[in-house]
Amino acid sequence: MPDPITGPRPTLEAVAARAGVSRATASRVVNGGAGVRAPLVDKVRRAVEELGYVPNHAARTLVTRRNGAVAVIIAEPEFRIFSDPFFAQQVRGISRELTANDSQLVLLWVEGRGDHDRIARYLGGGHVDGALAFSVHNDDELPALIEKSRIPTVFGGRPVEERSLAAPYVDCDNRGGARQAVQHLVSQGRRRIAHIAGPLDLTAALDRVDGYRDVLIDADSTMICQGDFTEMGGARATAELLERHPDLDAVFAANDLTALGALRVLRERGARVPEDVAVVGFDDMASVIEQTDPALTTVHQDIEGMGRLMVKLLMRLLDETGSPAPASVITPTSLVRRASA
Repeated sequence: MPDPITGPRPTLEAVAARAGVSRATASRVVNGGAGVRAPLVDKVRRAVEELGYVPNHAARTLVTRRNGAVAVIIAEPEFRIFSDPFFAQQVRGISRELTANDSQLVLLWVEGRGDHDRIARYLGGGHVDGALAFSVHNDDELPALIEKSRIPTVFGGRPVEERSLAAPYVDCDNRGGARQAVQHLVSQGRRRIAHIAGPLDLTAALDRVDGYRDVLIDADSTMICQGDFTEMGGARATAELLERHPDLDAVFAANDLTALGALRVLRERGARVPEDVAVVGFDDMASVIEQTDPALTTVHQDIEGMGRLMVKLLMRLLDETGSPAPASVITPTSLVRRASA
């Protein structure tokens, strides 16, 4: 094998000569094309390994019509992406599945509406094979821009109007998980149950409010306070709820970070958890759970698995065999009982 630094770079012609095949045959094998008999494929691959040949990306793109890259679009500002472990877990799942499919991840995030044109130009420029988009807010123009680009896309999270979105999506059973959380609190004899919601322009937050109301049909609307899926937002909302209802005996938080803020404020106010106030979160993120005291009871969703599933659906969309487009998927949730409730 030639020295990778000082030696000459192996050529496709050299691969073809070593394998005893034509250059065209070697090109089809190296660049992922079809129509080559298995024995010849083995010979070419062995020659590639022996010579240390690195395929030319541009040539591969011409043969396969693939760039080997997927855009991952997170419709949140940078500080949210790097401060919320939810995004890290989902991107980890996406990255691992893309690697298994020999594809690269291109991360894009949306600081504001001014980024839409930039992202639309990028998607329309033929740089990536498809897109994965999540945390899309209800009034966001991003879905329409992606649809206009005609690029295969899978969304993370249920859209507000499912019929208006042709692309498939992956989400967890947000409403069912919220019901599980509140039913658990009710089963413990809790009667003054508050809910700290997430941003109500996200369907995940809306579905969790609906799940709360499914159980507490006659719940006082003042027992619901909007947060923003952050620890600070959870702390602020808890303080507000305690001002309104000092006798509350349970809090269902829309996610674990929100619950972390709630636990902090309850501790500062001298409320014992779970003796005085029980707390349940949503997500079951290990990096957050390990910070909670007492350990947080929460609703588990397979965040990393959902990221992997998004990639699998996208790969089916990119499949040129003519198979029907994949259906959207709702993954199950489950209550994980710990010390806080």
